[in-house]
Amino acid sequence: MAGESVSFRITRTTEDLAQTVAALSQRLVKLEQRLNAMELQLDQVSVGETPDPEELSRLDHVETLLADCRSLLEDGATEEEVPASLNPHEDDLMAA
Repeated sequence: MAGESVSFRITRTTEDLAQTVAALSQRLVKLEQRLNAMELQLDQVSVGETPDPEELSRLDHVETLLADCRSLLEDGATEEEVPASLNPHEDDLMAA
């Protein structure tokens, strides 16, 4: 009888292992499907994020405006550096 008991345990363990392998295989298939779905979503997002030509044009315009503002600020800074003796209006303000 001991032989039959061991045989039964081996058979039962083999069946449990087969069920476990089948369950793991099903999970693996589901995970692969989810991975494929996520990759498709990522591809769609990547394709959808191509820059809009109008937006790029607006950004170029903003960049030009910023450069103009910088040059105006630099010009304003050089005007402030002019010595007070060269500014004739400043003497009028002091006398008043």
